[in-house]
This record gives sequence, C-alpha cells and structure tokens, in this order.
Amino acid sequence: MKKVVIPVLAAIAACPAMAGQYQSESFWDSLNPYIAVRGGAGYSNLNYRFDEYKESLSDQEMHARAALGLAMWCNKARTEIEWSMLTKLKDNDSFGPHQLNVDTKMNTLLMNAYMDFGDYQMIRPFIGFGAGVAFIDQTRTELGVGSADDDPTKFSAMGTLGVTFDWRHFAVDMAFRYTYADVNSGLHNFAGDIGMRYMF
Repeated sequence: MKKVVIPVLAAIAACPAMAGQYQSESFWDSLNPYIAVRGGAGYSNLNYRFDEYKESLSDQEMHARAALGLAMWCNKARTEIEWSMLTKLKDNDSFGPHQLNVDTKMNTLLMNAYMDFGDYQMIRPFIGFGAGVAFIDQTRTELGVGSADDDPTKFSAMGTLGVTFDWRHFAVDMAFRYTYADVNSGLHNFAGDIGMRYMF
C-alpha cells in the first residue's frame, strides 16, 4: 500500500508546481511603465542657406534626454515620449560677401518606439525609431550689420541602435542616435549617450 500512496501523494503535490510553470502571462500583465534619463555628446551638421549661398556649419554638442514610456511583451518592445535638450551649436562661415555667425539651440519632442533582439535575459541589442517636432531658436549675426532671429517649430526624426543591460526594475541603455531636423536646409545630429530606465 505504501508503494502506491507515496507516489500518488508526490504526484498530487507536484501538480500545482508544474501547472505554475506553464501559466502564460497575459498581455496586460506584461505592460511596465517606466521613466528614463539619458545624457551624452555628439556632433551636429547644419546645412545653412543664405542669399543664394549654401554652406555646411558644424559643432559639437552635449545633450540630456528625459522620457516617459511603456515596456511591453516581457520588456522586448517599448514606446515612449521623449524630451531632449541640446547645448547651443555655434559656427561661422562666408556666404559670398557675407560673413555670418550662426547660433542654433534645438530641443526635440519625439514619440519613439524600440524593439529588442535575441532571447537574452540581461543583455539585448535594440533598434529604435522616432518622429516628432524640433523647437529651434536660431540667431544669425552678420558682422557689422546686426542680427536676425528665427524661432520655428520643425519636423524631426530619429533612428537609434544600441544595447540594453536589464536588471528587472532597472535597465541601462547605451545607444548611438541619428537625429534629423528640418531646419533651413537640414540639420543632422550624430550622438552617443548612456541612460537609465526605472520600471514600475
């Protein structure tokens, strides 16, 4: 009798544990809101047109980004709203007979989407895309003539390639970003940053 009772009791005790292993997580359980802060540096190139002349202006920049987002499907995909602030870009060049100093400040508000690759639990590469608006404060100063200010709101887009280091509630993202803003004849920003996400 003991040979029958002991295996039966063991099987009954094991059933709930085995059932727990095969329970699938619902879509709603896999939604994790998060906040993120990022910082880094980059290089910007502004194609500037003035009085039928076009020159390329460039400068290095520092930036900070803050985002509010939602991770989905076991943190393999996420979407967010991101605000970025870049330091002022300064450069000067000759446009025919005109010598211009151009200062450009740019902030962006983007809706981004990211997708992680691979079945790795802790370290995962990712790709991302975003689109939104760039807020531009641009000052053009011609030597001996004065200045002109432009303050437009323009279309902006972003592409990202990076890697995530995930520790459940915290994640560290290292990324290379390309950002385009429809400013004058086009502003191109190439930057790298590191950031931290906290998942609720």
